[in-house]
Parts: sequence; structure tokens; C-alpha cells
Amino acid sequence: MLEIERKYLVNEKWRAPESGGKYYRQGYLAESGATTRVRIISDKDGIGDKHAYLTIKGKTIGITRAEFEYEIPVDDAEQMLKMSLYPPIEKIRYKVNIGGKIWEVDEFLGIHKGLIVAEIELNEENEQFEMPEWVGKDVSMDRRYSNASLSRNGKIIIS
Repeated sequence: MLEIERKYLVNEKWRAPESGGKYYRQGYLAESGATTRVRIISDKDGIGDKHAYLTIKGKTIGITRAEFEYEIPVDDAEQMLKMSLYPPIEKIRYKVNIGGKIWEVDEFLGIHKGLIVAEIELNEENEQFEMPEWVGKDVSMDRRYSNASLSRNGKIIIS
């Protein structure tokens, strides 16, 4: 499966919905052309039902890459997170429907607190879509904002 995704910094006009956010904790198990990630998703408060996924992403060309994702047992994911190459990323993810497209807005926690990034998946690289007022600078090609890079390199200077 191909993932075609644009990524943007979020400006001060963003207001998180009162409900609907999910807590994500994810770590990276391998990086060598392809990236292997393990992720656990739970309610916004970090408790409640949990789901876990193992994801393999290919090399990004432009804003497109191969992506394969599989649900796995949460207990397995907890053990895999302990094997993460770098400190896991923590964030609250909100899904917002704008113009028939789902925007995923990530408010990072921990060392990355204050960083808010919005992503939109597209059907083709040149697809037109509605831009919410809270969308700022396009960082789709800036690898510093990839979750793997944030995990690997630590705190990013928001510019």
C-alpha cells in the first residue's frame, strides 16, 4: 500500500476538540531504508482500551512511500517498545474532518511538548484539498519533522 502524505506545522489558531483525542506511544525498532515502528494507542488519558500496531514504511520519494501496518497483541507491543532504538514518542492525536478529508493533528508530549503537526493523506501527490485556518508552514519535505527523526534526534527547534 502507498502512503501519500502532506505535513504542516499548526499555528496558534488551533483549538483541540474537547473529546476524541487518542494517546499514542510509539518507538522505532529498525531504520535501514525501511523503518519499522511499534505503536500503542489508548484513550486520551492513557488508559482504557488499547490497540497496538507494527508498521513498516519504505523509503520516502517526494511525499510517497510504501506502508504496511498490522495489528498485534498489546503485550507484544509493550515488550517491543522496550527494544526501541531511541526514546519513544508520545503524543495526543486528533482526527478532524475538513472538506471530506481527515486531518490528523498531533500534539506532542514530553521533550517535544509545544510541537503540533497536522498530516493529511492524499490519493495523489498533486491532489487539491481544503486548508484549515490553523494550518501553517508545509514541512512535508523536512525530515526533521518525521516521527522517526523526532525520536532519534531529540528536541527540535520549532521554526
